[in-house]
Amino acid sequence: MRLSPNDHKQYLHLHLDNQIKVLLVHDPEAQNSAAALAVNVGHFDDPAEREGLAHFLEHMLFLGTEHFPKPGEYQEFISRHGGSNNAWTGTEHTNYFFDIDTPFYEQALARFSAFFICPTFDAELVDRERQAVDSEYRLKLNDEARRNYQVHKETVNPAHPFSKFSVGSLDTLSDTPDSQVRDDLLAFYQQHYSANLMSLVLISDLPLSELERLALQFFAVIPNHDFTKRELPPLYLEEHQSVGICIEPQKELRKLTLSFAFDNMMPLYRCKPLTYLSNLIGYEGHGSLIAKLRHAGLINAMAAGGGVSGSNFKEFCVSFNLTEEGLGYIDDVIESCFAYFQLIAKEGMQDWRYQEKSQVMQRAFSYQEQSRPLDLASHLVMNLQYYPEEDLIYGDYAMEQFDAELIKACLGKLTVDNMRMTLVAKGIMHDQVAKWYHTPYSVREFGDEQLARWRNPKPLEGVALPPANPFISFNSPQLESVGSAAAVPQLLVEESGFRLWLARESEFKVPKGHLYISIDSAFAVASIRNIACTRLVVELLLDHLSEITYQAEIAGMGYQLYAHQGGFTLHLSGFSDKQVTLLEMILSNRRFGYFDEKRFAVIKKQLLRHWRNQQQAKPINQLFNQLSALLQPNNPPPAELLEALDDLELVELPTFIDQLYQHVHLEVLAYGNWPSEQIEHLADYIKQEGAPYAIPTNETPRQLVSIQGKGPLLYQVNCQQSDAALMIYYQSAGCDAKDIALFTLTNHIMSSPFFHELRTRQQLGYIVGSGNLPLNRHPGLIFYVQSPHGTPQTLLDAINEFLDEFPVLTFQLSDLQWQQSKQGLVSQILETESNMRTRAKRFWTSIGNKDYQFCQRERVAKEVLALERAEVVKFMVELKGKQRDRLIVYSYGQEGEPTPIQAHPHEAGKHIDERQQFHRSSGRFIYN
Repeated sequence: MRLSPNDHKQYLHLHLDNQIKVLLVHDPEAQNSAAALAVNVGHFDDPAEREGLAHFLEHMLFLGTEHFPKPGEYQEFISRHGGSNNAWTGTEHTNYFFDIDTPFYEQALARFSAFFICPTFDAELVDRERQAVDSEYRLKLNDEARRNYQVHKETVNPAHPFSKFSVGSLDTLSDTPDSQVRDDLLAFYQQHYSANLMSLVLISDLPLSELERLALQFFAVIPNHDFTKRELPPLYLEEHQSVGICIEPQKELRKLTLSFAFDNMMPLYRCKPLTYLSNLIGYEGHGSLIAKLRHAGLINAMAAGGGVSGSNFKEFCVSFNLTEEGLGYIDDVIESCFAYFQLIAKEGMQDWRYQEKSQVMQRAFSYQEQSRPLDLASHLVMNLQYYPEEDLIYGDYAMEQFDAELIKACLGKLTVDNMRMTLVAKGIMHDQVAKWYHTPYSVREFGDEQLARWRNPKPLEGVALPPANPFISFNSPQLESVGSAAAVPQLLVEESGFRLWLARESEFKVPKGHLYISIDSAFAVASIRNIACTRLVVELLLDHLSEITYQAEIAGMGYQLYAHQGGFTLHLSGFSDKQVTLLEMILSNRRFGYFDEKRFAVIKKQLLRHWRNQQQAKPINQLFNQLSALLQPNNPPPAELLEALDDLELVELPTFIDQLYQHVHLEVLAYGNWPSEQIEHLADYIKQEGAPYAIPTNETPRQLVSIQGKGPLLYQVNCQQSDAALMIYYQSAGCDAKDIALFTLTNHIMSSPFFHELRTRQQLGYIVGSGNLPLNRHPGLIFYVQSPHGTPQTLLDAINEFLDEFPVLTFQLSDLQWQQSKQGLVSQILETESNMRTRAKRFWTSIGNKDYQFCQRERVAKEVLALERAEVVKFMVELKGKQRDRLIVYSYGQEGEPTPIQAHPHEAGKHIDERQQFHRSSGRFIYN
């Protein structure tokens, strides 16, 4: 098995006697243990009369087995012991996975393996859980990806199982006089779930011999029926190719996709010809196809690669996000694309280009960072389904056989006759409506003039294939010797308006770095209009940088630029040897140097469209946005940002940017394996170039609206969706370690029972949960439900009833269960990061929270262990109090009757009518 030089885990690959393929992983640094099992069964296997059955079966396996019959017991056990669990059903595979504290791994495996040995399919739970599947289906009725996916299904070969409805609903899962769904579930399980179609991954710090014992003990008894997979018909027939499909979206979208059909490409994973082509087609640097179309004002973005794939098909897609103007030049965009294909055929078959991409892949493999055991297990269990033993780890990165003829053959399939064009845009004529998601669409053949243009496109002017990438080095990057590097960042520079923190990295042994630069400007958040303008400036800068920085990005470096409550932040990541070069490229362009009127108009429209579309998101997301806006004055809702930016003109921007940089505070974190000479000059460079003419100032205060002493507050949100939704927020008055411990432990104990009661037992909706919601250092607790059939009052009553009863249930926990719950949470809190990215994020969050000793999690863990059960129960009892301070945000579905709701029986609560008035009448927590 080919391993990365940076991978110090031990692996053992074996086949059990029942033909399960197994990969055992001994990771001495694993903080917990994980397992994943994949079965080569998915919605393609659904019976024609029971669409969604594979997905429904996935749900049912979590709801009791003969060995562990209590519904929800598996999830409670995993959660109590510091773990998490999930599953997904795809076209041809289903994947189940969990992680847990290692001392409880064996007990968890006993519960997990029973899914595949002795599920009960309890009749009462079957009846309930199909309601959950139906809620999951209805939840996505307005999801654009699902709506488009259904059109895709209706425009392929109807004999191919891709055409089936995959999710399931009450219509497909109801009992009929001739068929009981429970009987069909049992039959499906017995006819498809077989050990020879399964793969298993176990990851732990336990020795391989112990993992082998666990695999044999719990999984060797899974029955092997020696099932074989049937051969699939072709995905597309001749009539499904060389057609244009137009789809009417609900949101304001303009997306053009050209998709080309291939056979299964997985056998070619070692040479990856489509990766080579996508690298050329998707190039975004100067002189690229994307740059030409963007400067012409026709597109905002373009991507190459991706598309649906399966055991006998693969799509290669080229997608364009069109501008409003570009919608009128679709034929021109497509002609340009085919002209670029011709340029690749003429000049693109060169070994050095392949070697560049191969080197990028090889570097990524050689210096890959660790993943969490849960993520690694769920990924590798699928690799067991696809790759031979020697390439289980390396297969995703392999790119070692340049084959010009093979690449030409693949390029030869990017033709008009092998193309499907899909256009998603409003206002296009349609004559069909897709089933299930009610998507309007039409299918038409291309005209003779279109076909002639695309088959013989005009050569492109001002477009060339990518030059050699100066950021790609064929030499191994050198790890800097940092000696006894500090375990946490040290304050290297502290001056008026400037702080730089430095942490040298020695643990992960990768030549990478993370650089965070926060530019605080009070002017950026002085008004809603300024907040909107700052976000526009960020988007304009990202657009301006896209060509300039693209080669650095594809060489393994990346950056993010995002606005926040005090200004905006730049985050650079990747190989550290040339990261400062990338930083120089970005900072030298921070003021643009010029303003392009066409790009300004396009980006402004794009941002406005994004805010309009946010107002059509699923209700629970809209409630969260409104909750954030109520509590954080510098985080206004999309509707107010829209109004503030609508009349902005380009001529105003230069003055705005000057004022933006007039008074700034810079906070910097440099964390990684940095060359010494770069460290010496980094502080001076950032001070000089970050804001050279600015007057140093303090950080912009972060404000949090206080709801202390206000009792129950209610705020109604108007969502244009069918589901009702409700969210309750509890705010801590303090933000010390004990406050955080109390809120966090309460959520840890409540989350699994809350989900089981409202989602599994009461079937109020598919989206149900509780969670921690820290805002501006203050811990918070939220409970939320989105329901297709309940009213806000029903949802609120259900949450109140749960809160009323739960303190008693907490007292019923045994002393052992109580201690295990606390220890499970402490394990999560103190989990050591597996890679630099997560550690960098923790360091940066600590700096933002003024945790300058970087030990808050240790303090919180200590407080969790010290908490007495009586303290937590007292806190839970206070949560249910009629006069308890809490914020209730809710929305009626379109079909719901908007009658006033009461926070609690005999307690109406105070309604918030207007956000800014609420801000003016409320106190604030303010932190610099």
